[in-house]
Amino acid sequence: MDAYYNYIKALHLIFVITWFAGLFYMPRLFIYHIEAKAKGSPDREILGTQFKLMARRLWYIITWPSAILATIFALLLLYIIPSWLEQNWMTIKLFFVGLLFLYHFKTHQIFKAFQQDEINYSSLFMRVWNEGATLLLFAIVFLVILKSSFHWIFGVLSIIGLGVLLMLGIKLYQRVRKD
Repeated sequence: MDAYYNYIKALHLIFVITWFAGLFYMPRLFIYHIEAKAKGSPDREILGTQFKLMARRLWYIITWPSAILATIFALLLLYIIPSWLEQNWMTIKLFFVGLLFLYHFKTHQIFKAFQQDEINYSSLFMRVWNEGATLLLFAIVFLVILKSSFHWIFGVLSIIGLGVLLMLGIKLYQRVRKD
């Protein structure tokens, strides 16, 4: 199995990237769907139908398969190098991966509601929700790259700082869009 380590690692990374691509784009589709509801007929119906189709294809053809395959290849990597489970950076990374799965499952709930035209969120909420995947991506990538040299206090402060910057960016976007 060791001979396949680099192939497994490459496949894991590819599917993590495509998984995140789906998680980044899905809330954008939700935003477009929400904003389409404010349009007049027939635009509202045409756009709503199209966004539901796009979301369904993205979710079931790209995002879910990528999440499953990224997980399978991650488990294979841990099988090859089980000592990673004894390292603090991996414990913290797995915590963030757990949060990523919670984010994924909540996004799935939102997706199911949108498919039934049950829109219970504002476009602002979805813009903020969209940044959750960004924060998780930063945390996971920095943990993997820096491993033990990454001090957890600096990491937590950096993620909080990034979150604040993202929220300020959303507020700035709202102001620019209103003008």
